[in-house]
Amino acid sequence: MFTPRCLSRAGWVAGLVVATAWLSCALARGADIGPEPILLWTDGAPGAVGTEVADQPTIRIHRPAKDNTGAAVVVCPGGGYAVLATDHEGHQVAKWFNSVGVTGVVLKYRHGPKYRHPAPLTDVQRAIRYVRSHAAELGVSPKRVGVMGFSAGGHLASTVSTHFDGGKSDAGDPIDRVSCRPDFSILAYPVISLTAEFAHKGSGRNLIGENPDPELMRNLSNETQVTERTPPAFLFHTGEDTGVPVQNAIVYYQACLKHKVPAELHVYQFGPHGLGLAPGDPVVGTWKAQLHGWMQTNGFLADVRRAAVAGTVTVDGQPLRWGTITFTPLGNARAPVASAMISNGSFSLPAHRGAVVGTNDVVVRTLGAVEQRPTIDDARVISPLNGGLTFAAKDDENVLQLKLKAK
Repeated sequence: MFTPRCLSRAGWVAGLVVATAWLSCALARGADIGPEPILLWTDGAPGAVGTEVADQPTIRIHRPAKDNTGAAVVVCPGGGYAVLATDHEGHQVAKWFNSVGVTGVVLKYRHGPKYRHPAPLTDVQRAIRYVRSHAAELGVSPKRVGVMGFSAGGHLASTVSTHFDGGKSDAGDPIDRVSCRPDFSILAYPVISLTAEFAHKGSGRNLIGENPDPELMRNLSNETQVTERTPPAFLFHTGEDTGVPVQNAIVYYQACLKHKVPAELHVYQFGPHGLGLAPGDPVVGTWKAQLHGWMQTNGFLADVRRAAVAGTVTVDGQPLRWGTITFTPLGNARAPVASAMISNGSFSLPAHRGAVVGTNDVVVRTLGAVEQRPTIDDARVISPLNGGLTFAAKDDENVLQLKLKAK
């Protein structure tokens, strides 16, 4: 280890060289920590201008040690398309995914100043294809492969969510035969627009140069590229972020709403740019729990089928005026729980967020008195008073009529 001490200028320079060399070796060793890197192209990436490490996009696959859900997420670290924050926006995130049974795949993609668009997009498309085509050996469901990106990596994740293809069935390379469309996207304080006043100019310059074609700028302003085929999105940002303003996340969320793409947005009041997992922050750090809940609710943590359920609920012969009904699948803690409001005795759940096919535990709660008058009663459970309820949901549509007693 290099220890600073009083030196002449020449000695100080020599010592600095030694220290720099030591640090470079340490960084080189650190780069090899973790899963072995896998080359996305063994014979050179498309458009590569050399054969150095920077010319070779790779992935490192962190697999959960236990409780594998079969879901996988390709993680794109941020860094303004100039560097990669591979630690706190890469491997740390992949390890967190492992803790909830999800395979985390950290992508090292090509970036400026050596590479510009479309190299980063080509790399993330290939990474998604790789995971999907190797799903069986990785213990992954090919129908539950998502993408996550932080900052400029969020721009990349939103780009592959709006610029994808179904693969080429006649391709010589089997990896190229599968789709690169993510099944879901997770965008953390993302760069989204390259044209708006709140755009992150540095990311734009590094990605498409100083004087880009205006049409290319618009094409890569991903709030303008959302369609009905864009995968569901989870976004989080902070209002204090001055590096990448929160308007980026908002416009993408609004575009998802416009095109009826399932989406969830969390905007935290405090917090700077580049939070990563936000360790030690009791508020912003909750994004992980929110994300886990969103993934479960949307069925990304289990291979299940869902079905529409509608019906009626009466209590002591009267329609339940205001309440909730919840369907919890039995024997599968990762499967989504379905919940609906009951109004004047009726409820309805569409198939996309309906009950999981199979046996469900059913709980009914009242939010007020049965009589048509105001109440200050707390919400309370009704159904367990009848010894518990179960319901076997079947494919297609289901009808359930419950006749409960208050006592």
